Amino acid sequence: MKRILATVLSIITITLMMNADNVFFHEFQTTHGAIPFDRITTADFEPAIMQGIKEHNAEVEAIANQTAAPTFENTIVALERAGKTLNRVLNVFYPLLSANADDSLLAVSNRVAPILSEHSNGITLNEKLWQRIKQVHATFDRSKHDAEDYMLLKSTYESFVRSGAALEGAARDKYKELSKHLTEASLKFEQNALKATSAERLVLDEADLAGLPESAIEAARAAAQEAGLEGKYVITLHAPSYMAFMKYSSRRDLREKLYRLYNTQCTSGQYSNLDVMKDIANTRLAIANLLGFKTYADYHLQDMMAENTANVYDMLGKLKAAYLPVQKADMKELTAYASKLEGKKVEIMPWDYSYYSNKEKDEKYKVNDELLRPYFELGNVTRGIFGLATRLYGLHFTENHDAQVFNPEMKVYDVTDESGKWMGMLYTDFFPRSTKQSGAWMTNFREQYVDADGNDIRPIVTLTMNFTRPTDTKPSLLTYYEVETFIHEFGHGLHSLLSRCKYVSTSGTNVYRDFVELPSQFNENFLTEREFLDSFAKHYLTGEPIPQELIDKVVASAQYGAAYSCVRQLGFGYLDMAWHTITKPYTGDPFKFEYDATRPVQVFKPVEGCIMSPQFTHIFSGGYAAGYYGYKWAEVLDADAFSKFKEDGIFNPATAHAFRDIILSRGGTEPPLELYKRFRGRGPKIDALLKRDGIKR
Repeated sequence: MKRILATVLSIITITLMMNADNVFFHEFQTTHGAIPFDRITTADFEPAIMQGIKEHNAEVEAIANQTAAPTFENTIVALERAGKTLNRVLNVFYPLLSANADDSLLAVSNRVAPILSEHSNGITLNEKLWQRIKQVHATFDRSKHDAEDYMLLKSTYESFVRSGAALEGAARDKYKELSKHLTEASLKFEQNALKATSAERLVLDEADLAGLPESAIEAARAAAQEAGLEGKYVITLHAPSYMAFMKYSSRRDLREKLYRLYNTQCTSGQYSNLDVMKDIANTRLAIANLLGFKTYADYHLQDMMAENTANVYDMLGKLKAAYLPVQKADMKELTAYASKLEGKKVEIMPWDYSYYSNKEKDEKYKVNDELLRPYFELGNVTRGIFGLATRLYGLHFTENHDAQVFNPEMKVYDVTDESGKWMGMLYTDFFPRSTKQSGAWMTNFREQYVDADGNDIRPIVTLTMNFTRPTDTKPSLLTYYEVETFIHEFGHGLHSLLSRCKYVSTSGTNVYRDFVELPSQFNENFLTEREFLDSFAKHYLTGEPIPQELIDKVVASAQYGAAYSCVRQLGFGYLDMAWHTITKPYTGDPFKFEYDATRPVQVFKPVEGCIMSPQFTHIFSGGYAAGYYGYKWAEVLDADAFSKFKEDGIFNPATAHAFRDIILSRGGTEPPLELYKRFRGRGPKIDALLKRDGIKR
């Protein structure tokens, strides 16, 4: 008995010591609060999350049980500022889960996800707290508060309503059950998608490389060496590898094979998401019904610029009417081109489009990725994109060699404004790895806000990409698309770095989902402006600036394929809306469901066994459910906003200052349409987008 007691005491002592040393239990003792990755281990997360939940619960109980009458300060602001420890650990945990998730971290995620869901439900379903929030909402005097205070109150109240606070009895219990289940299903979907992408590959011999440029061959060789396949070449499903092969390989049989590998991800085997995605859609429907909405889209769109499904479908329909006829004409022209090139009739299949469109574009404009790559060396591109923020907004980026990173390939920059004031910190993470999700994204290790003592807490931002890796003989040379991706995500970063708000919930990118893409897509417009390209596009060997002739071709070719790209995006939008406008649980064939949903904008006949839905993380495990249309919605806004810069001069100081102060710095402090109208002087119009894409002359 004594031995058992001694063992138990020993375990308790060790646990307490480990907890005492847990880096998340205190504010980070680093310069500017940089993340001390050198002191963080996977073992730290779970106890820190549990401790954070314990502290948060105590704070919430104190707010709910106080005897003072409910006020904006003692209830809404107090709730906003609660949970510092939990926020500190989750702000590191979730970015790592997307960018550096090994099996041990995924296991932690699986264990804590239902606990976090239950914790969140416990707050929103706290009856005493809800009654205080209701009273503040009912008695709020807007004349005594600014717009940001009102937006915080509005979002707090509505989030409680939308999270079941107004439900009672069995309905509340049902909501908690559904919410927890949805969290678990979404996590499973995301993890299946991550593992499936890394599980499949195409192993090739030298004879299979016909048409591939040297950069793609070197990358395939490096991937094979990493996998221990000497003498072979590996094409993965990660974007740089997959896209290069589909664009350049003259082996149609291998393009088809790779396409089928990519588009059958998560459709069978241990990583299948077919049942998971139906479960997610049906659970979302059940939650929406429980809260009094006919569909999940009706529930979700109440807190979006679009407001309702009718407005979403109206926008999708207008774009379809404008772009689909052009896309069909372009495809007819491409089919004729491919048939002439091959000397026989060719039916363009989905694995053919990138290959033939790249060749036709190259022939028309004499410009392609391999011609441009030497001028898009990653270091130069980084300096150029940072320089854009310097020229427009007075920001400066200085590499910080002391800040810790979780991967040695990452870099960290201190960001200062024109007066030298520290504005935040930016981490960049550029290259693919097996523990990283595909795609590109921006997130925060810390968001901007003003603390209780009036200190402006500046953001710590991370940009995560999957760019072409350097090889033994060449640095990282980017495609035009990769440069576009970089400048896009950097736009999100600027939205956070330039934030000047009081509350986390209203700062930076915490805006309506169909407004959040405006700053990022706006940035992309500069890539066809020669004045910007001239500032950084230099040959990586000679240092010679990109020839004016090549810039002219980039500008001229920018409209090529615009109709196809738009129609493709519309397809994703229609698919998303279809899954989230079901009115009864869907138990049918997901392949038929997707084919039917995308039929209005179908470019190719469906390929048997191939669908997008099981790997569509944006809508099934990301934040874009019933919101993927937002990319096109924001595109209308970004084209219209940039037309103001075109009218005034793309680097006009007054225009840039207005965009910074009205759009980039104000986060979600006011309804986004009001902010946009204040900047533009009117509501958005579609004309600039049609003109930019060459649809309307």
